[in-house]
Amino acid sequence: MFASTAGRVDRCLRCRQGDRMGKVEETRDGVALTNLSQPLFDGAGATKRDLVNYLDTVRDRILPHLRERPLSVMRVRPGQPPFMQKNLPKYTPNWIPRTGVWAAASHREISYALCGDRRTLLWLANQRAVEFHPTLATVAALQRPTHLVLDLDPPEGALFEVVVAAALLVRRALAGAGLAGVVKTSGAKGVHVFVPVTGDATAEDLAAATRAIAFRAARLGPDLATTAFIREDRSGKVFIDSTRAGGATVVAVYSPRLRPGVPVSFPVPWDILPSVTPADFTIQTAPALVATGDPWADGMPTAQQLPADLVAEGRTIPVARVQAMQEGKRRARARRAAG
Repeated sequence: MFASTAGRVDRCLRCRQGDRMGKVEETRDGVALTNLSQPLFDGAGATKRDLVNYLDTVRDRILPHLRERPLSVMRVRPGQPPFMQKNLPKYTPNWIPRTGVWAAASHREISYALCGDRRTLLWLANQRAVEFHPTLATVAALQRPTHLVLDLDPPEGALFEVVVAAALLVRRALAGAGLAGVVKTSGAKGVHVFVPVTGDATAEDLAAATRAIAFRAARLGPDLATTAFIREDRSGKVFIDSTRAGGATVVAVYSPRLRPGVPVSFPVPWDILPSVTPADFTIQTAPALVATGDPWADGMPTAQQLPADLVAEGRTIPVARVQAMQEGKRRARARRAAG
């Protein structure tokens, strides 16, 4: 009798949630899916059903790269601007796996989702979670990121070939340090270069090595790339962002993006990178490309140890974000002094 009553209560709660969210059109793996025929967002050229179907289709590809990593998602509601959600909302079902992480900036514990199964992925999709941004470390070792990451951001209006050229500079810099990485489109305008590292690398070591690689790559092509964090100082060059370290997140491979056509962050072999564009990979085209395997996992090198000299070099390079803040304050003081 108790089980029957509990079942009725659970169904009632799910119905109330469904009423709040909209009409339940379908149920998959126990998750009530609502408003599937609605446009995903303005300019998407896709519906909410398209998002759900995509994530469900590629779940065996994307879930291994989300599993056991605190997850932030970019959500979009009808008629509202997109927003980044870190802390799970109060109405989150208790079966959603989660982990608490202390946020020093806000002086509180954030309850992050842990998305490692189909049911959780479907629930997030039904919440209109379009972008998936996992941390670079797992819950088992939050101070030990698993990858060194460089984010390459092109100047406004630049062709993708400019980003490709900068990525090849990064590859040369990595090779010069005895390291190998893989590359994926960001799903927006740029690319991400990932280098798997051994578990003995601390977050501080990894951050230093990332700065050193970015600096070396920019030095290889000073007319093409820059590590200048302040946008106005980049002079139309590709920005090699070395700040994706420590507790930072990066959009997951195979994650959709909130862009027209709903492109997907997608792995590309180095030798064909010059012949693709980010628009080649969308929620419509990507499933067929991963139907028989996971090119991201298949192409990923084995974990590598960070060279001591690379870490030592990086420790002499200022942290870009901190340096930019200090420079911003200096410029503000100069403007005030000038009248």
